[in-house]
Amino acid sequence: MELSMMFNHSIMVWIRNEPVISEALKPALPHILDHAGKGNAATITSKKESPGSYCGEIEQPQTFLSETSSVRVIFQTNNFTDQTYYSFDSRAEQETQVYLRYGQHPELYPNRRGLLNPGSYCDRTFKECRLQTCYVQSPAYPGVYPRNLKCNYWLNTKNPFIRLYIQNEEFNVDGQRCENIITCPMRPITSGAEYCPYDYIKIYDGKNASSPEIGTFCGMGKFPHSIVGTSEDLFVEFVTSTAGPLLNTGFHFNVGNMPGHMQTAGDKNGTCDWILSSEHLSRDHHTEGIFMSIAHWYPPHTSCTYHLLGLPNQVVRVYFPSFRVNSIESPVKSDWTGDCGESLTLYDAAEPDDTRIIKTFCDTFSKPAEKHDFISTGNSMFIRFESKTGSYSGSSLYYWAHYDFFNNTKFGTAIPDTVCDEEFVSWKPSSGYFRSPVNTLVYKRQGTVTDPDAKSQPIICRYKFTTDVRLFARIVLRIESIKFKDNNYKTPIEKDNDCWYSERDKLLVWEPEEIDAGFGLNRTIINQSNTNNGLCLFSNVNKTRTKPSDPHAGEIKFVSSGNSLNVELNLNPQHAAMSYFKYDVPLFEARYEFVHGPLCGPSVIQPVDEGELLFPRFDAMGFVEPPKTLECIWEIRVHEDRDLWLHFNQVNFVTDDCQDGRLEVYLPSRSVDYPFMSACGHNSTALKDLPLLTSKDVEEAAVKSSSTVGGTESQRHDNRSRRRNRQRRRYVHVRFVGNAYPHKAQFKIAWSELSHLPRNPDGTPRAARRTSDSDDECAFLCPGDERLCLPARAVCNGVVNCPGAPNDESPATCDRWNHGSAASTDVGGRGAPAAVALFAAVTAAIVVFGAALFAASTYCRRRRELLRSGRSAASGRRAMAVSGRSTDRIYSTDY
Repeated sequence: MELSMMFNHSIMVWIRNEPVISEALKPALPHILDHAGKGNAATITSKKESPGSYCGEIEQPQTFLSETSSVRVIFQTNNFTDQTYYSFDSRAEQETQVYLRYGQHPELYPNRRGLLNPGSYCDRTFKECRLQTCYVQSPAYPGVYPRNLKCNYWLNTKNPFIRLYIQNEEFNVDGQRCENIITCPMRPITSGAEYCPYDYIKIYDGKNASSPEIGTFCGMGKFPHSIVGTSEDLFVEFVTSTAGPLLNTGFHFNVGNMPGHMQTAGDKNGTCDWILSSEHLSRDHHTEGIFMSIAHWYPPHTSCTYHLLGLPNQVVRVYFPSFRVNSIESPVKSDWTGDCGESLTLYDAAEPDDTRIIKTFCDTFSKPAEKHDFISTGNSMFIRFESKTGSYSGSSLYYWAHYDFFNNTKFGTAIPDTVCDEEFVSWKPSSGYFRSPVNTLVYKRQGTVTDPDAKSQPIICRYKFTTDVRLFARIVLRIESIKFKDNNYKTPIEKDNDCWYSERDKLLVWEPEEIDAGFGLNRTIINQSNTNNGLCLFSNVNKTRTKPSDPHAGEIKFVSSGNSLNVELNLNPQHAAMSYFKYDVPLFEARYEFVHGPLCGPSVIQPVDEGELLFPRFDAMGFVEPPKTLECIWEIRVHEDRDLWLHFNQVNFVTDDCQDGRLEVYLPSRSVDYPFMSACGHNSTALKDLPLLTSKDVEEAAVKSSSTVGGTESQRHDNRSRRRNRQRRRYVHVRFVGNAYPHKAQFKIAWSELSHLPRNPDGTPRAARRTSDSDDECAFLCPGDERLCLPARAVCNGVVNCPGAPNDESPATCDRWNHGSAASTDVGGRGAPAAVALFAAVTAAIVVFGAALFAASTYCRRRRELLRSGRSAASGRRAMAVSGRSTDRIYSTDY
């Protein structure tokens, strides 16, 4: 039986209650032919000899909406019974009435469904599609599609990446052969030719079927995600079987492109493997790069990589302004059934290394980490995206990543397990430059799971200077600049009296005590044990404002007294990130130099009554090579309330040029940048006229000392309160600089401490007691200046301790001192009378014995005179004269 219908518009046919067709669907086959033309002379636009057929039964009415103005319905059966029947209704519809097919305002978009290729039934071409301008539909949509079709769709957009997606409609392409709805259950959307033997769509990533195949899809349900091509073109092929149920309504896709997708700046290898380097950013004049989750389709078992490569001294930072982990509600069926169908892994390496994983994001259990910095330890970071499921169900991981590179230059040796600590040792470069961290990521402190309070702790970078104690080295530190920003602190600067505990950004300098093994001490111990010998600075310093004649003006100089020194940058965590992240100006700049050495000997000499220092130490010449240049700095410490007489002997410079060698004396009461005395080869005699240094000369100034010279008034205020609680140190610095064969220079430094004569209650000087008591510090008045005195143990001991002439070692002084000491020996004890009597008896016996010996000698001499002439008398007179002179000479020599 055959029925033809012809209208001037689309024809809608409703088929009702189609019965079960026996003999496995073959005896009765209804055909619906959609063709163009008039009457019996109509031409089938698909040009198919066999239009295909529907079979089976339906539970609800189905709609067929023609593509042309003519429809032919043919019913065929090989076994017609009273149980074989069907019915249908039909009517014509205007395009404006078929909203689901043509959309709103079809008159504005006449080619919304594409241009029908001449001579074909369903091949269509779409050009420069944009939002809501292209509808890719199965024939007869939204009704059931015809059988035995092969339709081709050429899709194109103006910009990449072309996107094929379904908004609210369902995808219904199957065609499985079954007799009723019970034996023909709805199958979920599936990908793969092996799962789609009947009806399917096949999508190609390009202009035709020779392009890479994205996938083959069939099934019923909501298509979960977009299909995005890698360019501006997609090719879609729709195939239906020759016979199938009257159930499947096909598809309705929209065409557009991925908006706002940024092209990654780097080198691409293959489909999605990238090398993103700092050189690429510099070439494009960018400071940051961007890469995003894969914008286009990808099949199962896809792996995409990003190798972030910086310069040798750089580290890599990656953070995600946007990161989503999606759960696919209706995934396209695939052969993957395990966990972590999609993952993103960050490696702290140049290639995948499971021992160096920074973080792994998995679609089944991970939470996104937006705006968290992931930082490499070296100049490479490797990121790998893996998908075992493919993108047919949509990506589970959507990420938008930023990356940049930071200079991580270290001026010393990085201390392990720290962010910015460095160590400087004297056996490496003995001098150099260092500054606050170049890598400003240091200032972005982030809390962690194990330490959530890390953000509230000060940001601290420590610099440790150390050397072998056997080398007698010490450190000269010159702080050239400090540039902290002004922040709103709780305590005003005029009330902030304790710099060490202040909340302000500051720079600390101190010498650790012997129990301080480095930076292992807590803050309380460090501050308490070092406030007597350290610096705390929170005001700015700028060396650029120096005088041309003085290259060191404006800087702060600190000289360690021992072989170690600590410098600490301490920043308030509330302001650090905002103030200093990506702030290129150094927060501080400084230079260091390890001076002194084995030829110099110990650098610190503890207080003594008298001492001497010889240069060079010849015993050190056996285990060190003679240096080309040398700087020695000795600190001679002095007892409280003592004057110091410093004198130089046996001074021998290599040349007369002061650049080749010079000696300098620095006093703590004066500027550390200007010596109190300086001498070299051409004026070495000046060392003999060095005046006496009073107790005030050798004592640190009350406010301004060597540790703050060159600082501002605020810096002096920083240290003033600290000094109120400590005793002032007393010392003299002697500096020797040799730039030409310094080991050939020779000199001897000797010094003596002198006390002041105590005063009586009325203010008059107290008379010195001539006593041998070694504990009396003022037992002897210096002959040249009787305001100065020495203890008895320092008088006439072979060392000149009093300046001027006569001194405490002159023969006359020692004669008087020795006789005075004997006369002043304590005679008030209980044994004094016996001692006097014994002395008198011994003296009397000696006198009697001497007189007897003298008488006997006289008698013998006179007997000889009688026997000899006057010649013998003259010879006797000459012998007595010689004997007298010899006695005088021996006395003088012995004294």
